[in-house]
This record gives sequence, structure tokens and C-alpha cells, in this order.
Amino acid sequence: MFDEALIAAARTSKAWPFQEAIKLFKRYPNGRPDGQPVLFETGYGPSGLPHIGTFQEVLRTTLVRRAYEIVASTDGTPAPTRLVAFSDDMDGLRKVPDNVPNGQMLTDNLGRPLSRIPDPFGTHESFAHHNNAMLRSFLDRFGFDYEFVSASDRYNAGDLDDALRNVLRHHQAIMDVMLPTLREERRRTYSPVLPISLSSGQVLQVPVEVLDAEAGIVRFEDDGRMVEQSVLGGRAKLQWKVDWAMRWVALGVDYEMCGKDLTDSVTQSGKIAAVLGGRRPEGLIYELFLDEKGEKISKSKGNGLTIEDWLTYGSEESLGFYIFPNPKSAKSLHHAVIPRAVDEYWQFRAKIAQQPLEQQLGNPAWHLLRANGEAGGAGDTLPVTYGLLLNLVGVLGAGATREQVWSYLGNYIADPDPAQHPQLDTLVSTALAYNRDFVAPTLQRRAPTSDEAAALTELDRQLAAAPDADAEALQTMVYEIGKQPEFGFESLRDWFKALYETLLGSPQGPRMGSFIALYGIDSTRSLIAEALTASGEPDTIS
Repeated sequence: MFDEALIAAARTSKAWPFQEAIKLFKRYPNGRPDGQPVLFETGYGPSGLPHIGTFQEVLRTTLVRRAYEIVASTDGTPAPTRLVAFSDDMDGLRKVPDNVPNGQMLTDNLGRPLSRIPDPFGTHESFAHHNNAMLRSFLDRFGFDYEFVSASDRYNAGDLDDALRNVLRHHQAIMDVMLPTLREERRRTYSPVLPISLSSGQVLQVPVEVLDAEAGIVRFEDDGRMVEQSVLGGRAKLQWKVDWAMRWVALGVDYEMCGKDLTDSVTQSGKIAAVLGGRRPEGLIYELFLDEKGEKISKSKGNGLTIEDWLTYGSEESLGFYIFPNPKSAKSLHHAVIPRAVDEYWQFRAKIAQQPLEQQLGNPAWHLLRANGEAGGAGDTLPVTYGLLLNLVGVLGAGATREQVWSYLGNYIADPDPAQHPQLDTLVSTALAYNRDFVAPTLQRRAPTSDEAAALTELDRQLAAAPDADAEALQTMVYEIGKQPEFGFESLRDWFKALYETLLGSPQGPRMGSFIALYGIDSTRSLIAEALTASGEPDTIS
């Protein structure tokens, strides 16, 4: 149940999920006329495995769905909604993916519907069934609430026969929409309806003559001979833009978003939906991911991160957090963005409890918690930041273990039990992986200068005299040493940079008081001793 204050704040919020929800609310100010739940849809082409683009589209759609349930609420009751994950598994296989086995078998089945091609993995009824199972497992892994719909099931069962008859009735009007958008060569073979050859089993790209729209009979050329054939009951599918429009109308889709690369498809499919007597759904056209060099991420090139990559080095929540802001702006997707995303997610999550309602509605963590079925009001946080974990693991080296890290965490938290901190434990594992693959190979400690060595000597002396100092006291200690004029630092920034480069081997690092408390005073003094030895200064460890 939602209270009146939440509903009122949601209807004026500038957060993009609420702005999208408000578009739907204006479409149906009193709910759908037929009394049915508002229908959200996401599409999936099962010629490949689910990927990070699949995740972002379902997540963003879910965020809008949850926002709409508040915006359109009456009497505090969530507005009824549904989310359909639609698999276009009647599509013909156009090319053989690089990342699947039995490529020759797939090559022999090019052009056939994905649901009528043997599974190259040998585990399912067809290639589409395998990839559909992967999609459902993928969505279930992240806890998405959805209904799975297969195009093949709908076409083969005759559930779309009336929609196909409607397309045949408006065949010429659809051609009038599409032909001006096509090159001359494509115009000669274009048809809204793609019959499936009864001899080869392939989805045919051939001109079609409608003979009887009500009976679903068309005429076309197949392997040099003219054929009259019904398009009903799974004996045809529709061309992509026509299929999308038909689906909007037949299923009653109210909201669907897509990537910028489908902008033209949205325009043409919207026109076709109007021809078919329906209405284009509301939706958002989002920007695409870029790689580290600012180039568009391509599955065939293999540039950019996979979702498995992200979850190896970061958390699911951090991925959602990184995806959340500014969907109309392109985002660079590479390993270097992960640590900051992890820590910023937890910073925003910790803020929720202290924020007024209006600010909560703009907080990405609030939306992500609701997408996962949580109330969105938790103000919890982690006892140690991910950045600090990475610094600790970096000092421990590439061979560091989970047990070692938890032993050091005992210096910083009262109950260093992984079972009591499952989210932190997950980040310990990802920090070890991130350090192994990206940090450890780049770390290089330099020897301190004579002035820096003098400052480190003073830090060592003060640490020895304060064995029980907490993180705040340690931070003050470090801060005050850096301000002393005899050490010659032009700014405190120079002092902290020297600490990072000589003790941690990195040009940037954590809040030193927190790091020393986590790593331990004796262990930190050992680091200082190593640095002083490298500089030629005497070992000050006592």
C-alpha cells in the first residue's frame, strides 16, 4: 500500500522512471478502458545468449513499471501491471554465432526459424528453446517479475492467426508505409509476410500476393515454382517492423523501450500499428554502451564488458546503479568504472533514511531496492568501502586469500564473520578478482624522497606511540604531519600522494586513517619500514 504523500510526490518527481510513468498515466488517467493491467514488454532475439543489454532493458522497464504502480495508484493500492518478456524465436537464423558449438550444423540450418533448428548444445528441443531457457534463467537470477512469451508458441498455436489476417487485410497500406524507406533492390523482394517454405523449412524473403485475407491464403514463388499457401498456424511469420507492430496491437502493449539503433523501427512500426487499428506504446529510446575507447560495443567484436565480467569484479546492485542515471546518454562500459559504481551505490543507499521523500524518489538506490521487491527505505551501508578493500588487497598482493582479508577486517569491524556480512563477503571475493586481474599487475611502489622519508619517519614514530588509535585519530595524525613545514609539502595533496605512491604503489588511494585502522598499525609500520629501506633511510621499526 502507498500513502498519499508518496503518490503525490511521485506525480511531480523529476526522476526519469517517474517521468516515463507519468506518460503512461496521462495515456490512461483512469486505467485501461478494458480494465486489464497496463502491459509492459521487453523483446529478445534468441539467436544469441542473454547479455548486459538484455539486463539493462528489463531493469529499466521494471523501474518504470514500479514507478507507474505508484503514480497511477488509487486508494493506495498499486496500479495493476504486467511485464512480458517476448522471444522472437520464429525469426530465421541469419548468421552463425561465434560462441556456440556445432557451427556446421547451424550453417546447414541457416534461414530456418530458430525454434526449428536443432540445439547445438544438445540439451534442448531446439536452438531457440536452449536460448529461451538461458533467458529465463538469466532473468530469474536477478529476481525479475515477468511472464515469458514465445513467438513460436503463439504462431504455431494459431493465437496470432487473427492478427495475421489483419495484416493481410491491410497488406497494401503496410507496403505504402514501408516501401519509401527501402532501397530499390530491397523493394523488389519486400513483403510484410514471410512465408515458411514447406519444402526447405526456411523463412522466405519473397514478394507475396494476398489471395484471400480471411482464409489467410497467399501466393509466392518458392524454388522456382508458384505456391499458394496459408500463412496461419505457424506457416509464416511477419517481417521485423511489421511483427513488432502486430505484437503491440495483438497483445495490447502499453510500454516498451529500446536502444537508439531501433529509432527508425519505432517510427515505422508505430505507423504500421496505426494501420492495424492500434496505437504505438509509450516508450523510451535509450543510448547504447561504449567501450573504453568510446566505440560502440559489439558482440561480434567482443569489446566492452559482459554481465559475467561485471559480476566477477562488482555486484549486481552496482551494475543496476551504473545503468540507472541518464538513460538517454551513452555510457562507457569497462572494468575501471566498477569500483566507483560499487561505492556510490552504497553511499546512495545509506542516504535514503536521512532524505526527505522528494529526494528519496530521485535516489537510484531507492528505485533499485523497489525493483527487487524491497521497500526502498533501508539506510544500511557497508562497514568498509570497496575502494578500501581494493587498497587492502593490493597491499596483500596478488596471492591474497579471502581468509587473509577477513583476518584484517577484524581490525576494523567488531564481528568479522562473513556469515554476518554476506554483501561485504561478496565484495571481498570480487575485490580479490579485480586486484588479481587489474591492480596487482600495475602496482609499483617508488622510493620516497628525503623529505618524504622524514615525514614517514615521523608518522612511524607517532603510530608506535598510539597503538590503539581509531580511524579518526589516525586520520588526524596523518593530516597534521602533512601540514608541518619542515617536511616541505606544498599541499596536503602532495603528502597523501606520496603516501599512496610509496606505501601502496598507486597514484591514488583511500582515506589513510581508515586504511591504517583496517590494515593494522603494526602492518602499516612494516610498510613504512620497507619504504624507508628503499630510500636508504634506517629502519625505524622497534
